[in-house]
Amino acid sequence: MDVIDLRSDTLTQPTEEMRQAMANAEVGDDVYGEDPTVNKLQERAAEMLGKEAGLLMASGTMSNLVAALTYCHRGDEIVMGDQAHMFWNEAGGASALAGAQIRLIPNDDQGRIDPADLEAAIRPPGNVHASPTTLVCLENTHNRCSGGVLTPEDTAKIGQVAHAAGASVHLDGARIFNAAVALEVPVKELVKDVDDVSFCLSKALSCPVGSVLCGTRDFIDRANKWRKMVGGGMRQAGVLAAAGLVALDSMIDRLADDHANARRLAQGLANIDGLTVDPDSIHTNIVIFEVDPSLGPSAKLIGALGAEDVKVSSPSPTAIRMVTHRHISSDDVEETLSRTSKAVRALR
Repeated sequence: MDVIDLRSDTLTQPTEEMRQAMANAEVGDDVYGEDPTVNKLQERAAEMLGKEAGLLMASGTMSNLVAALTYCHRGDEIVMGDQAHMFWNEAGGASALAGAQIRLIPNDDQGRIDPADLEAAIRPPGNVHASPTTLVCLENTHNRCSGGVLTPEDTAKIGQVAHAAGASVHLDGARIFNAAVALEVPVKELVKDVDDVSFCLSKALSCPVGSVLCGTRDFIDRANKWRKMVGGGMRQAGVLAAAGLVALDSMIDRLADDHANARRLAQGLANIDGLTVDPDSIHTNIVIFEVDPSLGPSAKLIGALGAEDVKVSSPSPTAIRMVTHRHISSDDVEETLSRTSKAVRALR
């Protein structure tokens, strides 16, 4: 059997057009600002997102870390949702390297945070006993909330609360183009009320490496110093940026196919006894479903799926995550459902 790998959209391989662009990329020393292909990508990304400037990073994690370093002094506080990727999956970088304290407030099942919860959590400067809240972090789409999307209105409400309290807003937009496609709104509308945004080239956009951080020119100038400090000065990085330019031209509209496959996957999983998912809650390319305790912990089903050559990941001991992407066809979805049904039966 062919292996069906649904662990992440980070598994996507560059297209042939990307490989050709990378091979022929015009390059220079990006640390000196002299790589023309990097400069073109940064300008194009910033224009698409309605920001003044952009900065190529090695990864989304680096983008999020550099944003925290740029905004926060040691001892400041960052408020984010309790399911945030920055909290769960980035090795504690904001605390270890930026010296910032993380304060968590609840995410709902689509990854939203309640503006009232945020208002209650923010601590203004001036109290010697408290860490001042200098940064609020959002995530769109939301990785641990089944790829849930934030609408422009959702983001605007959070921006109003944060800005009224003097805090900046960073958007972890690793899959922001998925959100724009799902909502059928320009990506600029999704990020107009945040101070900066990062997005990944290396996930569903199929590039081999990269993330772009976008914000005001002053913010990007300051972020560039921190990028250098954490080892993100990549010299002739136009070889990577060339793939990003292809992605922004040709890989966004096709994300709708991944979303359709994810919805079909969720519909089929919902019909397998012992698995629980609401197909109506799936808007993009991430499907997280619960495993009934009668089947054991999710690790047992992961093992059974592995025996059927289906690779998945697990966000918790009771849940499994499947992610659709460019290399997963509609036929792969149907085959996944057949193999998953077989794996579940093997555990009964």
